[in-house]
Amino acid sequence: MKKSITLIFVGLMAISLVISSCNSGGNEGSNTSSAPETTTAPLSGQSGVEDDASQKDVVKVAVGSADHTTLVAALQAAEYVDVLSNAGPFTVFAPTNDAFNKLPKGTVEGLVKPEKKADLRNILEYHVYVGKLDQSFFKDGQTLGMVNGGKVTMGVKDGKVTVNGANIVASVPCSNGIVHVIDAVLLPPAR
Repeated sequence: MKKSITLIFVGLMAISLVISSCNSGGNEGSNTSSAPETTTAPLSGQSGVEDDASQKDVVKVAVGSADHTTLVAALQAAEYVDVLSNAGPFTVFAPTNDAFNKLPKGTVEGLVKPEKKADLRNILEYHVYVGKLDQSFFKDGQTLGMVNGGKVTMGVKDGKVTVNGANIVASVPCSNGIVHVIDAVLLPPAR
């Protein structure tokens, strides 16, 4: 029985190859390839999908914010733009430019270098939780497991919510989760 199924599969594959070669546009005897034309715009993944009608995803929210240009540059350097443009859902704690400016001088510039990509990814992953958690979900002392495997601790006092002591200053619902704008960069504990 296995042998018959294998033979049928091989036969179907051969037929599909013959059909696709017959439909190749009549380039018989020619060594020219039908490679796609080169465009001047760079190809992009999920993040490049244009959709002006739907709610923005977490990356498009960050890209559209003048206060998150450093975060967007870090996401690009870490090659995480397409990852965070996918379905999710994600809860992203998004430090502002001012939050990055509080880090020691040269830290951000050093992290976006290609040789520091693993360190940058670790820090960015420490800002992402898989699942959509709005502020009403958080409880004082609650811990969350982040994408990098580390944990953050939520604080809730007098109506203010913090993550590892960083204040959540705004929250923006997105098509693939939620962005909580924070006033400090979350640094993962050393492993």
